[in-house]
Amino acid sequence: MASTGVTIKESAAFRRGKMDGKELTAKQREQMMEKILPLDPDSSSPSRSSSPSRQKYSKQTSRQSPKRKPGVVKRFLYVAVHAIISFLFSVFFRFRRSYRLVKSRVIAVMYHHHRTPEFIQRDIKQLERLPKHLSVILDFNESDEDQGDAGLEGLLNNVCEIAAWTASAGIPMLSIYEKTGKLKNYIPYTHDSITSMLESYFGSRKPSLSVRAPHVQSYTPPRSSSPSHVNGNKSDQPHLTVLLLSSEDGRDTMIDLTKTLADMAQSGTLRPEQVDANLIDAELCEAVSTEPDLLVLFSPTVTLKGYPPWQLRLTEIFHLPDNKGVNYQVFLRSLYNFAKAEMRVGR
Repeated sequence: MASTGVTIKESAAFRRGKMDGKELTAKQREQMMEKILPLDPDSSSPSRSSSPSRQKYSKQTSRQSPKRKPGVVKRFLYVAVHAIISFLFSVFFRFRRSYRLVKSRVIAVMYHHHRTPEFIQRDIKQLERLPKHLSVILDFNESDEDQGDAGLEGLLNNVCEIAAWTASAGIPMLSIYEKTGKLKNYIPYTHDSITSMLESYFGSRKPSLSVRAPHVQSYTPPRSSSPSHVNGNKSDQPHLTVLLLSSEDGRDTMIDLTKTLADMAQSGTLRPEQVDANLIDAELCEAVSTEPDLLVLFSPTVTLKGYPPWQLRLTEIFHLPDNKGVNYQVFLRSLYNFAKAEMRVGR
């Protein structure tokens, strides 16, 4: 008990409640307990403040628990490291964007079509394969945004250019997806505009053309009919089919097909076990279109904007980061990318 400052005699007296045959008073008990109680800094008792054991305990506590300084240096290091990393990433991304833009400009100068089909055919001559069905996603822009493709005229000009590149490359089918479906209301006008563009590329030997949209009859004027027999011989004139798609051809068409199949199953016209992926694929291909081999985006990010999802199960999707607007070098690089792609067909 020496370490606590209480003698053996005092400890025994505290337990028995008597010292020298006399009952201990409350004050005596308090004096005994005072030696082993921790120091109370808020206490104003003279006896406690003057106790030697308490002064000793207070000095030991003050030596063992020094005041902690705030981590100013640590916080400064965190802020400095964060600022350095942010600066390095900013420089890297700006350099990468500048490099891509310069590379795109160089390719655009080196590989320019000059509205000449022979130049386009020369550019793709070394490719081992081409898509049979090419699809692109375009936007109807209300404002120009320095791209020169605002409004219906700007959209239609982009459609005509892409159609001419597609025909020059020998791709037989082109589908144009525009979310709002503006061009569906102007199919004859769209046909005439594409025909004029093809004449500027091919002259009198332009390919025949047909323009259609889901649930709308195909528009093919007699002067632009599909390849047929000429003077008893089959014409070798190429043919281009342009399909106009919109958001209503995706989700809405699948909902209508689901309701139709459900009604047929309930009425007994169709057995439930007959409803499988093959039946759905056949119905959607007939109602909308076949699945494109290649989908080209002329935007800096991959945004499908409601494109019919069933038609994209095995489609190769291509886009160039930092690119804005329709241009020939994106079209050409998409064909090169498609030629090198390995088709695993879901395996």
